[in-house]
Amino acid sequence: MFNTAILLGTLAAILLVIGWLIAGVIGMTIALFIAIAINIISYWYSDKFVLKMYRAKPLHNEHIQSMVEKLAHEAKIPKPKLYSIPSDVPNAFATGRNPEHSAIAVTQGLLHLDKEEIEGVLSHEIGHIKNRDILVQTLAATIAGAIAYVAQIGYWSMFMGRGRRDEGNVLMLILMVIFAPLAALLIRMAISRSREYKADRTGALLTKNPRGLSSALRRISQIARHHPIKGSSATSHMWIVNPFHKDWFTGLFSTHPPIEKRIERLEELKAN
Repeated sequence: MFNTAILLGTLAAILLVIGWLIAGVIGMTIALFIAIAINIISYWYSDKFVLKMYRAKPLHNEHIQSMVEKLAHEAKIPKPKLYSIPSDVPNAFATGRNPEHSAIAVTQGLLHLDKEEIEGVLSHEIGHIKNRDILVQTLAATIAGAIAYVAQIGYWSMFMGRGRRDEGNVLMLILMVIFAPLAALLIRMAISRSREYKADRTGALLTKNPRGLSSALRRISQIARHHPIKGSSATSHMWIVNPFHKDWFTGLFSTHPPIEKRIERLEELKAN
């Protein structure tokens, strides 16, 4: 968690530096207020936004409810609320600012997997909630988005003549406009990938059955490859497997570790 805090701090610092390069202390102050506003909105409302985005409705399924209750008890956290997403493609995500205000959303297609696979997916999402990953990943995604937005303002300020005019600052601004969004994306990837590995491990330890999760990851990945869902790529980090269309370029900047690596680590757990 310490490393994650450093990465989040770096994201905030990049945002402040861009603000300073665009408009000095005033720009840095504006960037600071943007960062604060993003953090507040993300903390209180991000779960509501994403559930509404995917038309999630409360899930009334006694079997799944019982499974989640058992896993939550094992993880020593309150039982999350359950939601259903109208999609035949199997997938799931967790959301909420803390274990006391958390939810798990599953697609209707997930319910057609084997029992062990469903339990593996749910345990992974419980792992995210237990490790408080949702808020961390949401903050990383929103701050990275703000950096891209502020960098775009800097880009236009250079052409509109409103930026700081000395050559040193103009050069620095050009570099920040180009490299800051890329650095933010790489940091966001590092945070997301590390939390995915940890959630896999936590979920496998909760069920004591890494095989169920590894089988689910393999099946969901294969189906998602041929049947990507429609939605915002900004939410890709939330899903257990990236459900959106991918090509070689987007694969380079994926918020998820390679499925083969995740399965390999789960296999190592099974062997121990």
